[in-house]
Amino acid sequence: MSYQVTNPRAFWFPGPWIGGITMILAPLLLLTGVLLRIRYNFFFPDQLQAYKENPSLMFWAYSFFLAGNILLWPAVITLVQLIGNKKPGWATWGGIFVVFGLFARTFHAGADHLAFQLVNVQGIETATKAVADAYGAPHIISTLSLLILTGWTILAIGAYLSGILNIWCSVALALMSALMMGVLKGSSVVSVIATAGLCIAFVPAGIKLLKELPAPGYRAIAGWAVFIIVFVVLLFIIGRAG
Repeated sequence: MSYQVTNPRAFWFPGPWIGGITMILAPLLLLTGVLLRIRYNFFFPDQLQAYKENPSLMFWAYSFFLAGNILLWPAVITLVQLIGNKKPGWATWGGIFVVFGLFARTFHAGADHLAFQLVNVQGIETATKAVADAYGAPHIISTLSLLILTGWTILAIGAYLSGILNIWCSVALALMSALMMGVLKGSSVVSVIATAGLCIAFVPAGIKLLKELPAPGYRAIAGWAVFIIVFVVLLFIIGRAG
């Protein structure tokens, strides 16, 4: 079906170009991060030990995952926009739940970063004890964790009912509800299945969306190229140095 987003005068935040590109990039980045750390056990003591043994690999694994999570918000909002044309209720609630849940994953990524730095400055034993003693401490982010786990299923149902995704892609999208959340959560077979499902649902939809758009001008292409290069430099190179 046509996504009907080619009207150049219609304002759409963040816009179909950003939406389509992030629908392709975000799930691929998430899957890359999941696969990079799949060799290590899932639980936090093993993740800390893995960081001690291979800090560069773990840095990139968690960085790719975080980058994918950050880029998911425009991708999700784009899918919400497409679903909302026919099923606004499913789009609204699924989108709200998922986007709020992305904040929870970002919060956990900050805790992951601190835990890895404890390995660097205090040693593996102290870092493991500190994380174990603080694990499960109450915070309001716990509420958001439940939202995202249900939000993906709501969004998947809306995508199917609106005709944006077929039944198989909708089921693949719903698999993201199985992706575990929390501090220092590594990868498992379920993690691979969930993020691969997101790729199956989002990447073809993103490509289809971009194909239906009019070609951008050279000035727009040059501007976005500069922005992407600067963004990548800031995200990975300067971030690594810091």
